[in-house]
Amino acid sequence: MHLVFRRCAVATPWMVLVWAALASSAFSQSSDVRVSITPRIPNQLDVRTLRSGVIQTDVNRVFVPTMVTDSSGRPVQGLRKQDFRLLEDGVEQDLSDFFIEDGPISVGVVLDISGSIKSKLSQAQRAVHEFLHFSGGGDEFFLVTFKDQPKLAHAFTTDPQEIEADVAAVQPSGWTAMYDAMFLAIHHMKQARLSRRVLLVLSDGGDNNSRYSEREIRNLIRESDVRIFTISIQTHTPALEKLAAESGGHAYQVNKLDELPGVATALSAEAHGQYVLGFSPPERQRGGKYHAVKVELLEPVGNPRFHVSWRHGYFDPLE
Repeated sequence: MHLVFRRCAVATPWMVLVWAALASSAFSQSSDVRVSITPRIPNQLDVRTLRSGVIQTDVNRVFVPTMVTDSSGRPVQGLRKQDFRLLEDGVEQDLSDFFIEDGPISVGVVLDISGSIKSKLSQAQRAVHEFLHFSGGGDEFFLVTFKDQPKLAHAFTTDPQEIEADVAAVQPSGWTAMYDAMFLAIHHMKQARLSRRVLLVLSDGGDNNSRYSEREIRNLIRESDVRIFTISIQTHTPALEKLAAESGGHAYQVNKLDELPGVATALSAEAHGQYVLGFSPPERQRGGKYHAVKVELLEPVGNPRFHVSWRHGYFDPLE
């Protein structure tokens, strides 16, 4: 399935996958929370069907992948269905499904190589190395670089060393066409063979040379099935934070360059697994309407140190 928000072609059911995740630095030392997430799939769901992105059901259901992390940014294990509360358009929904999913993903690395990144390039290159090094077997990757204009530096490959070789060869110069690079990457992601899709955007500043606007990229993200994770290097970039949150991803601001590898490692780990909450939405007419989704943790599990991340909404099918 190449678009997240559409009805399945099997029988007549429809589903929505709302991707979300949140993670913090792996270099932070945690106590008793284990990082790995072990997949648990209910008996009524076939693992192969789930991994393909198409779940065959006999009812209309929406599936909301959700990530929970602790104060150190490590994934929280052991949560149950009754620990979550989900609202659609402000109305609480009964959870009909609950399981944990992990597996291979399609990854697009979007790397800033404008002139301002020159003094930070070696750390950015190492961050990409760490992200790719901790990716799981079966992943696929591509690379988009950007300065005055974006460039597809390497199309999809299953060999991360090919991406690292291209990253090692970049020469920083020019301005920053970040939104144009995200536009190019999201559209190239349509060629992905996997249903779970992630962009990692590394930049040290805001956009100053794009044709596309923040609003246009936000609308594109709403219509796509891509989660956005961003790392702002020694700068605060509110636009990246908004775009990442909209997609269900997470935006980092890294002040110390030696933190970059740890952050990249954590993002690579959490991008591969999440809780999935399923519910049956109310009967309504189709027509492409956008529906807001909110996920909460209930007390006493809802520790204020825990952070919940999910994609913030989805569109109904047009017909």
